[in-house]
Amino acid sequence: MAVELLTSREAEARQRRAAGTLVGAGLGPGDRVAFCLGSSASLLCCVLGALRRGIVPVLLNATLLPAERDALLEDARPARRVLAPGALAALEDGPEVELAPVPLARPMHYTSGTTGRAKGVWSGVLDEQVATALFDDEADVWAFGPHDVHLVCSPMYHSVSVRFAAGTLLRGGDVLVLDRFDAGDAARALAEHAPTTTFMAPTALGRVLRHDRSPDRFGSLRLLVHAGSACPPALKRAALARVGPGVLWEFYGSTEGQFTVCPPEDWLAHPGTVGRARPRRRLEVDDEGVVWCHAPDFTRFEYWGDPLATARAWRGDAFTVGDLGRLDDDGYLYLDGRREDLVVSGGVNVYPAEVEAVLGRCPGVADVAVFGVEDDDWGQRLCAAVVGDADEERLRAHAASHLAPYKRPKSYLHVPELPRTTTGKLLRRLLPEQLGADRSRPVGGHGCQGEHPRGGA
Repeated sequence: MAVELLTSREAEARQRRAAGTLVGAGLGPGDRVAFCLGSSASLLCCVLGALRRGIVPVLLNATLLPAERDALLEDARPARRVLAPGALAALEDGPEVELAPVPLARPMHYTSGTTGRAKGVWSGVLDEQVATALFDDEADVWAFGPHDVHLVCSPMYHSVSVRFAAGTLLRGGDVLVLDRFDAGDAARALAEHAPTTTFMAPTALGRVLRHDRSPDRFGSLRLLVHAGSACPPALKRAALARVGPGVLWEFYGSTEGQFTVCPPEDWLAHPGTVGRARPRRRLEVDDEGVVWCHAPDFTRFEYWGDPLATARAWRGDAFTVGDLGRLDDDGYLYLDGRREDLVVSGGVNVYPAEVEAVLGRCPGVADVAVFGVEDDDWGQRLCAAVVGDADEERLRAHAASHLAPYKRPKSYLHVPELPRTTTGKLLRRLLPEQLGADRSRPVGGHGCQGEHPRGGA
């Protein structure tokens, strides 16, 4: 088991040294430093050291293929790239410098949209007063404090990992870092290190529950949070039965911002809800069923280099990521479905348009549509409907050459044509039902089955 213990005192010194290296290299507020690495205590210290000087880390998915990674690096224009463990270790050799008490920026993570072009979520550099409000907004919700030990299970290119770890360390607590998620390693860390808090996507939570059925495995936890994809009710109830009262919380949010929190008693009273609006926020659902969140000024973001996408995301003080939902009379939010252009598999966002653009270049593909089907383990499983004579071997080889593992469809199905409107718009929502009919033929006979590749969770 590769798990590192990082105390708040040790982390403080390491952050100061990492920031010293960056400052010594001429980086200042608003400059970007790109990381494309697996999780580690070193990565966390370098990220937080940069943030507390107003230097913005760009955290890229460590499973990206070189061409995918390089395209994002070209877009982000970082002043420094840290792409290898040796380069990361070198950052921590600098002289110690003074740091702000809280991060002066949010890391930039890449998300996407209907065009399939990845967009960085950028919040700029904040003054210390605004930065403190942003930090407290998250740390206060979860009541992080000096007696906490937080277990990081999710990769650090997920925004929640850095938020929760930073809240713990900067409130005086300690952090445990798994270098990669493995159900057995997570179960042993829970047993041997007795963390008080952790976050797990539903897929990871389900795997830990199935791996180890010890009744006291979660006994040290005061807080177990899940989010990132829909949690099947059976899994939710199984987890509630394994943890103590008041421990299992949920939130609904995105890379762009946070919408709700849901304590266990609220979910039990309102099964299926993702909770009510976080403090200082107000939710509304428009006439088309799109969920909007009215949020404080310190939550403002824009899409890096894309003012049109930024304008579509905001209406005054409210933002949306396009998800559909409904509010009951007591303000509890129920999600009716993620937006059509997004598949969430194992808590990881996959954008069909990006995958379609790649598969569309495969010889023998006349038309292609990528979509998600419901899956009890992964939440959604990625499939592709193909028009043309490209066989499964060719499709899989093409995907493997151009897409990170988590973006590769698990199954390919031949269809004579794709469902489209008279104007040519793809009716993606019809595909799962239509491909269950006799007129669709799976390539290679697999149907929409298969394992989620390593690195996707």
